[in-house]
Amino acid sequence: MPPRSFVIGDIHGCAATLRRLVDGALRPLPHDRIYLLGDLIDRGPDSKGVLDFIFELQERGLSVSCVRGNHEEMCLQASVDHYYLNLWTANGGLDTLESFQADGPGDIPHLYRAFLGSLPLYILLDNFVIVHAGLNFDTPSPFDDTGAMLWTRSAVVDRQRIGGRRLICGHTLVTRSRLEASLESSKIMLDNGCVFVDRPELGSLAALELETMQVYYQENIDL
Repeated sequence: MPPRSFVIGDIHGCAATLRRLVDGALRPLPHDRIYLLGDLIDRGPDSKGVLDFIFELQERGLSVSCVRGNHEEMCLQASVDHYYLNLWTANGGLDTLESFQADGPGDIPHLYRAFLGSLPLYILLDNFVIVHAGLNFDTPSPFDDTGAMLWTRSAVVDRQRIGGRRLICGHTLVTRSRLEASLESSKIMLDNGCVFVDRPELGSLAALELETMQVYYQENIDL
C-alpha cells in the first residue's frame, strides 16, 4: 500500500475520540503521515490525554506533525500575560488545567509546554498549506502575518502567491455538508466542532485522506 497522509481537525481535548478515529478508522501504517490542525487542547475533558496519545503515536514510530492553534497560543501566553490568562480560561482553559490537575498554566509540566511551544505555525506540502486558521493575502507576504495563521476567519485564498497550493484549515466551525463542499475549494475546512455534540451536523472529529480526498468522521465519545 502506498503511503497515505491524513489531516485531522480540531481535537479540543477529546482524547478518546481521537484514539477511536486513529486506531479504529484510519489505522495508520508506519510509512503513513498524520497532520493535526491545532487546537489540540481546551474545552474537552482530556487535553493531557490528547498530548499523551500524540506522544504514544510517535513512540510507535508514526509520523505525527502538528501546527499551532490559537488555543495553544493562548495557553502559552497565559502564564505571562493576564489578558491571555482571562481569554484562555474563558475559552476552555480551565478544562485543560483540570486534566493536568494544575492550578495555573505555569503548573502544566514542562514536557507538555515545551511541545506546545515547539509547534510551527504552518506546514508546506507539495499541494497544500496546512495552517490552523488561514493566511492574510492582504500583506506583501501571506506568511508574515502570524496572527492570521492563528485567528483569521477569512475565506480569501490567492493560490498564485502560495505556489498553487490550497489551504487546509481548522478553527472555523463547519457542518458536514459545508466541510464536504470545501473539498472542492481553495480553503478546505476540517473543524466539524467535535465538542459541540448538541448542534446539528457538528460533534464529530474529521480526518481527510489527502490521496483520495476521503473524509472520515468519528462522533464524539468523550462527552
